[in-house]
This record gives sequence, structure tokens and C-alpha cells, in this order.
Amino acid sequence: MNVFTTDKIRNVVLLGHGGAGKTSLVEAMAFLAGQTSRMGKVTDGNTISDYDKEEQKRHFSINTSVIPILWEDAKINVLDAPGYFDFVGEAEEAAAVADAAIIVINGKAGVEVGTKKAWALCERNKLPRMVFVTNMDNEEANYRKIIEDLRALYGKKVAPFHLPIKNGASMDGYVNVVQQRAKQWTAKGDVEKIDVPADAKDDLSVYRDELMEAVAETSEELMDRYFGGEEFSEDEIRQALRVSVADASIVPVLMGSNTQARGMYTLMVDIVKYLPSPEKRKLAGINAKTNEVYQADYDFSKPKSAYVWKTIVDPFIGKYSLIKVNTGVLKPDDELFNFHKDCIEKAGKLYVMTAGKTEEVKELHAGDIGALAKLNETQTTDTLSTKANPIAYIRTAISTPYTCMRYRTKNKGDEDKVSQSLQKMMQEDLTLKAVNDSENGQTLLYGMGDQHLDVVVSRLLSRYKIEIELDKPKTAFRETIRKKSDVEYKYKKQSGGHGQYGHVKMTFEPSGNLEEAYEFDQIVVGGAVPKNYFPAVEKGIQDAVQKGPMAAYPVVGVKAVLYDGSYHPVDSSEMAFKLAASQAFKKGFMDANPVLLEPIATLKVQVEDAFTGDVMGDLNKRRARVLGMNPIEGQAGQTEIVADIPYLELYGYNTTLRSMTGGGGTFSYEFARYEQAPQDIQEAQIKERASKLEGGEE
Repeated sequence: MNVFTTDKIRNVVLLGHGGAGKTSLVEAMAFLAGQTSRMGKVTDGNTISDYDKEEQKRHFSINTSVIPILWEDAKINVLDAPGYFDFVGEAEEAAAVADAAIIVINGKAGVEVGTKKAWALCERNKLPRMVFVTNMDNEEANYRKIIEDLRALYGKKVAPFHLPIKNGASMDGYVNVVQQRAKQWTAKGDVEKIDVPADAKDDLSVYRDELMEAVAETSEELMDRYFGGEEFSEDEIRQALRVSVADASIVPVLMGSNTQARGMYTLMVDIVKYLPSPEKRKLAGINAKTNEVYQADYDFSKPKSAYVWKTIVDPFIGKYSLIKVNTGVLKPDDELFNFHKDCIEKAGKLYVMTAGKTEEVKELHAGDIGALAKLNETQTTDTLSTKANPIAYIRTAISTPYTCMRYRTKNKGDEDKVSQSLQKMMQEDLTLKAVNDSENGQTLLYGMGDQHLDVVVSRLLSRYKIEIELDKPKTAFRETIRKKSDVEYKYKKQSGGHGQYGHVKMTFEPSGNLEEAYEFDQIVVGGAVPKNYFPAVEKGIQDAVQKGPMAAYPVVGVKAVLYDGSYHPVDSSEMAFKLAASQAFKKGFMDANPVLLEPIATLKVQVEDAFTGDVMGDLNKRRARVLGMNPIEGQAGQTEIVADIPYLELYGYNTTLRSMTGGGGTFSYEFARYEQAPQDIQEAQIKERASKLEGGEE
């Protein structure tokens, strides 16, 4: 592939609801650009973007794919990001390195939850954007309603550049709002000029006036001329639009048909014409030597630096670090310094990736997106620069996974294989977390949703030939006491020769500190129990609190006091006193009004106002206590509900919340404290874990 300078590059991320037509849009663009001889279909599993076996099997995108489209003298790096919410991390990574976005909307489905999430992601990353409405060859596609809905949400900055000319299910042509001209497609696939249809003239007049008003607002001179009744030239309009689109004060709306490859020509022309090249974008990092702000701004004349925005670790194609060059010009065999890992990495060959295929290039200029192979230490969100000019760029903020499942290997002995394979998958996917919960004897997988974890299970099998099964995670209950008890225990054993003798008198009461398992003290007088056995008594308590007498959960908040006892000068031993203390603890604990404590989380749920009633009703069913409802600043119509909820009730919450809110609700939680569990919950746990008290496996 040829080398492209910064001004000829456009980095564009495709965002939108799952199934809106992003992947098929890429197919149509590549076909029109002459890079493919035919368009693939998502349902056939033969598209450029969806090269992964899981994507082909499931018929939707899971990973972000980079597809360079060569158009005229420019290169459009299209980042095709997944629309399904379980794979939001991929979209967040892509948006962080894109210089603009195209929000794709299905003409039949209209504005969906994923549309709003895509817009919010653009706002977060300050991305200029266009909207492209697909599926306009569908009879039920309603372009006008989409414009109205977008404007109701985002105001008059939403500016249709085109209007469709439809004949039933067929989209025969379009009206260019800027030029006030109509064109229709011919049987050959090109366009011919026609008169503006009568039924489009009213909409054209309204949209044109609004567009001219937006153009006028770009300068005082144009505003004066606008109010003076002057017409702007097409060049003046386009120049003003470039400025307004680049600062996101105008969001153009275009449309077409992916299956017929109609509308892609004007889309690609407008991408190059209106969306900014990297050199028009601002970018800053930190100079690690001086600790000062480093203004990179994709300047090719500055020392080379790059940001690793995604990693591919595949047992078949190896490891690739996808980079965006932020300054300078990268060349093969460059030595690059990773400030975060404090190591030198050898660049080796430079690649441009087209989905899963690589192509070598001679160099990559600032602003371009490429790949490096086999970087040993470097991981996603790391910065590569020169040792003399070490730079650190801000790491991409990736969503935190809250859907949790316990996993087990189906075949004994596969535990190490699973662990190693998950480590590789976590390099690729920053929203996947594997946690060894040794305290509760379980290994956990955290993901963005059930579908996400299902894909992980499937990939472990297909890539690494390892089978795991998912199950409900165990909740980390605790045991404690509410009263004081006074017990005596004598451990005495005679088996020929020396016997075993340990005798303790102890009190057990609440310590008031649930952060610690126990406190130990002794007030023995007169040497009833020699001092050298005190550590053994404490060791007996230390062992006993690991597995409480109620339901084999860890014990917290107990104060144990040794106040008396007796010993035998020959038969007493540390072991005897340890066992005596352990048995005294079990008896004393059960005599002191024992209770189960359950973990409580502080839950924050973000939903549209219309769903707050349903969400709060469901929270009440889950034994939650709603603490407050707050409007979210800068997000009109969005509310944050804050509640305390038992961890036991969080299982399956992600699925329920999405179902209630049409996929729009999001949540997060963090541990708050332990509280006494209700009687019915205690009884159920005691019954369920009866076998654990006998020393059974977790």
C-alpha cells in the first residue's frame, strides 16, 4: 500500500445500534472504491470486517476492524466498531483514536438506544460526526421522522445534506440540499440530473433555509449578508460547512442503500471534503522527562511517537499491536521506548491492517493507523516514543465490567491452560477480567454482559481447545455474634505414653470491628495456663475463624478472651491447647447469638426518566433501599438512581435492566459494608452449606 501523508488521511469510526448496517456499509464503500469485486453479506459470514469465526457464526461484529478505503488521493481508515452493548470496549477504543465519526442509523428502525449511546461517545471524545441513514430502499424507511427525532434530541445542528427520492420500496435518487439539485441513479449505476420532485420542494426549502442560517452563524460578515438577503456562493457554503462540521456545530445527515451501494459515493466525497484530517485535530501528552504538557497535534516534524489503541492476540496469526502514529514518521526497525513498561521495543516490520489481513508499508506518517508485530512488553493503552523524548499519552477510559459468573474447567488439569488463555484474551479485551477468589474457593469471570461471557466461553473452545462452564457465583457471606458467651473446654486424650491435655476457659463477645476477624486477649492469673501456651490458644482461634460454625463462612468481629484453665506438666502441649481453644470457639460462638452477614453494594443506575418507575419497582423486589434520584448533569432526560442492594440480588441484574430499558440502562456498583441477613436468607444459606461444615469441598 502507498504511503499517505497526514493531510490525506481520514480516521473515521462507524458507530450505531447493533444491526444498523455498519458492516454492510463498509462492504458497499470498499466495493465502490474498487477494492472488492463483490459485496459480502453479514448473514453469509463473508464480509471484510467480520473476519473472526465468532462474528461469522453469530452474524454480528464483536471486534473493531480497520478497513482502509482508498478514495481519490486520500485514505479513509474506517474503524468498524461493534454496536452491541456487550462489546462497548471495542467502540471506546476506536473512538479514542478516530478523528471523526459516522453514526449509522437503520432507516426502518429509526433512532435507537445505540444511536444515543454513539452520540454520547462522540461528545465524550469531542468527535466531529456525520449521520448516515441506511436501508433507504426499504418501504418502511422514514427519513423525515429520523430527522425530526434527531433534532428533538440534539437541536438544529442536525442538518440533512440530502433528501431521498423514493418510489415505494425503491430509492431512485436524492436531492442535494446544498446545491438544490436532484439526481437519480441510472441502470448503469451512475447518476443523472433531474428536476426536484414536487413532493420534496417543501422539505428542501425548510432544510435549505436552516442550513443557510447555520452557515451565516460562522462569521459576522456572512451573518450581515444573510440578513441583507444575499445568497451565498456554493464555495462559501462549503467552506463554512467545513468549519462547522469540524467543530461539531453542524452534523450532516446523509442516506443511502447499502445493498445497492447507493449513497456511498457522496458519503466518501463528503468524508474527504468535510471531516478533518489528523493535522486539524489537537492532541496532547506528557513529556516524561520534564513532566510538562507535550503538544503533539499529529506533527510529522516532531520526534516519533505512537499510541497502542488495540491488541490482537491470536494463536493462528500471532500478536499485533494496533497503533496510531501521533508524531513523526515511523519506519521499519525503529527502536521505540515504552515509558509505561520502561523498555525498548524493536518495531520490526510496519503493517497496515485490513480487518484480519496485513500488508507491509515502508513508513507510517503522523495521524495514520497501522500495526506492529510481536512487541513483547507493550499492551493496549501504552505509548511508544523515543528514549530521548519519552512521551505518555492519556490512556483510553474503558467501561468497567460488572456482570460476573463463576467458571469451572470441564476437564481436570485444564486450570493452568484456562488461566494462560484468559490472560491472552484479556490483552485483547480490556472489558474482560478473570479473578481468583481464593477466599470463597472460586474463579470468576467479569464481562459486559451474558453475551460477552458466552463469546469468551466459545472462543476458549475454538481457539484454545479448552471447555469451561459458567455458574452463579458464590456470595461472600460472613459470620459474627451479637451476645457474650462464657465457655469451658477441656481437651484430654490418653493413648499410652504421653497423653494430650489442654484446658481453657474463655469468653467470646462482639468486638465491634467487622474489618478484622478476631481480637485475642488473655487475663489469666496465677499461671493457670502457662504463658508459653498463649500463642497456641490464639492459633486455635485463628484457625477456627476461617470457617465459621454456622455455615462455614469466615468469621468477623469476635473478641476472644482467655481468663482461666489448667494444664498438666507432662501431657500438656501446644497442639492440645490449640485444639481446646478451637473447640471452645465453636461452642462459644454458637452460644453467643450467631448471625450471618451479607455484603451490601452501593448501586448506581443510569436510565432515561421514563424508566425510573420500572427500575425502582424492580430494585424494591431485590431488597434494595433507594437512597436518591439525581438528574445527570449535561444529559437531559437522564436520571441516576442510587441504592444499597445485597450482592446476592445483583445476579442477573444486567439482563433485567436492559430488558426494562430497551438496552439503555447502565449500572455500576462497589462494596459498601456488611449487614445482618434476613432470617429466611440465613436459613437458606445454613441449609445449603450444611455439607461444608463437615469439611466438604467448596
